[in-house]
Amino acid sequence: MVKITFPDNSVKELDNPTGLDIANSISEGLGRAAIAIEVDGELKDLSEKIKKDAKIRIITFKNPEGVEIFRHSTAHLMAAAVKELFPYAKPTIGPAVEEGFYYDFDHVPFTPDDLNKIEKKMKDLAGQKLPFERKEISKKEALEIFKDNEFKTEMIEELEEGKITAYSLGDFTDLCRGPHVLNTGKIKAFKLTKIAGAYWKGDAKNKQLQRIYGISFPDKKELKAHLTLLEEAEKRDHRKLGKELDLFSFHEEAPGMPFFHNKGTFIWNSLHEFVKDMMIRRNYEINKTPIILNKSLWLQSGHWDHYQENMYFTKIDQQDFAVKPMNCPGNIIVFKTKVHSYRELPIRAGEFGLVHRHELSGVLSGLFRVRCFTQDDAHVFCTKEQMKDEVKDLIDFCDEVYSTFGFECHIELSTRPEKAMGDQKLWELAENTLKEVLDDSKKEYKVNEGDGAFYGPKIDFHLTDAIGRTWQCGTIQLDFQMPEKFDLNYEGEDGKKHRPVMIHRAILGSVERFLGILVEHFAGKFPLWISPVQVKIITIADRFRPYAEKVQEQLKASNIRVEIDSRKETVNKKVRESQLQKIPYILVVGEKEQNEKTVNVRTRDNVVHGSSSIEDFKKKIEKEDKEKTLDV
Repeated sequence: MVKITFPDNSVKELDNPTGLDIANSISEGLGRAAIAIEVDGELKDLSEKIKKDAKIRIITFKNPEGVEIFRHSTAHLMAAAVKELFPYAKPTIGPAVEEGFYYDFDHVPFTPDDLNKIEKKMKDLAGQKLPFERKEISKKEALEIFKDNEFKTEMIEELEEGKITAYSLGDFTDLCRGPHVLNTGKIKAFKLTKIAGAYWKGDAKNKQLQRIYGISFPDKKELKAHLTLLEEAEKRDHRKLGKELDLFSFHEEAPGMPFFHNKGTFIWNSLHEFVKDMMIRRNYEINKTPIILNKSLWLQSGHWDHYQENMYFTKIDQQDFAVKPMNCPGNIIVFKTKVHSYRELPIRAGEFGLVHRHELSGVLSGLFRVRCFTQDDAHVFCTKEQMKDEVKDLIDFCDEVYSTFGFECHIELSTRPEKAMGDQKLWELAENTLKEVLDDSKKEYKVNEGDGAFYGPKIDFHLTDAIGRTWQCGTIQLDFQMPEKFDLNYEGEDGKKHRPVMIHRAILGSVERFLGILVEHFAGKFPLWISPVQVKIITIADRFRPYAEKVQEQLKASNIRVEIDSRKETVNKKVRESQLQKIPYILVVGEKEQNEKTVNVRTRDNVVHGSSSIEDFKKKIEKEDKEKTLDV
């Protein structure tokens, strides 16, 4: 008999139980839902026997670990199906990822028809309820089993001597630590979503493989809901809408670097001005530092040694320079241009700095993953005593920005990592400061133990968009290392030199990425205040253009952005095209409007408001613009 302690500290004595026995001892429902078991902090298969007293936790699909195990098991199921259909395909790696799972194969390009065949074979194998069988093998045995797969043998050679684990699924065997679901019958709902190319180990110098992506759930209802979400996400895809709305484009002349068109530039500038104005109200200074900086600076900051693979380089006057991937060192140089007194602190130094980072071509994704972008950075230099108030102000700042766009957000606090730098006491002070501010704010937050930056703990803001997806945007990071590396100091009240604390913060994060998120959040229907064109005037016939121009002049006098469509097309067609361009307000003018000095008002969602005087309409727009109203 062994003593099993549950999360609520209740205890049961069971005779040589498996994880499944333990789950069933609680309820049959939990037994059906169970995916794996955590034993004294270690995840294990439900089929494994528990041979000594242990503290356990039953893992289901409701747990993040359960989702990962379930989808990794589905990746194995997919690989088994691929091997059965395409015997010469060589499986490489197949992890669960945030958007589902994938598996990379060395094989000629798969086709959409191949995906249908693979999915059908997966359903067949799932119906057979094949068990996931765990084996412990030696390195020598592993090399023999996978001798025909150079990718697996390369992985095995990199492993240390000792027992290696593999899982078999019918005739298919794969290297894997596990755990997995009990059998393929547990995997009831899945869909293969796309095919892509991927380099072995993510290195463009290596062979290109074929990557198959998929998604899976324990039941068909969840899968159907997810596929509906994907359909909605596809309609909102910022790359598609960016082209349709003439906002931005990408070109081979500058891969991964967006070209903003007139309308996209307007929105970009609106975001910049919005945050800049808020910074000025909050007593920020706003700096602008060079894009290219000498190697010596990057050596001092540590980027040359730890971030070099993500940087671009050049030579000037036979010296090495780098294009900046971050704004911090430039703002530190500005701070050091003069001696600072404690009376000046806190110094809030902001910069909308253009940075460049080398990303592999395979991971570039519209505005979400680019090689050049503008960070709305700020670096707050303050005393330890001021940290708490500054962090509170930054959280309030984030709240104000995100709420303006209608975002809800959740907060995560990441604490000291294993390889942290600096004094343990400073870390404790920093972590306690962040916790106290969050607790005082009554905000809920999740703690990510050991996930902080090497130089200090951080708070991250994850926004939830209109269809429930989350996006990590804002961050607040306490840094004790940069002030040390650059010997930053201020003169204290005692006349002595003291080391300031440096707080890194970004709110939009990347202006480009935030713009992409907004495109998808609003499905291109931007709030009035950042819409490049706020009003479109449509003439019923060409003879009403002079009246349309008079209306346009009156609206422009109030800085309302307005265009005229007097083409010889039907009114319905012109209205429809304006709606497709997501223009908030559409004014139709003809004989009646000209005689009565009015406009006929409708919105992009085809809500007809009817006749309005020009003055009343103008006041309505001015009010909505000033209040940054979300709905039109």
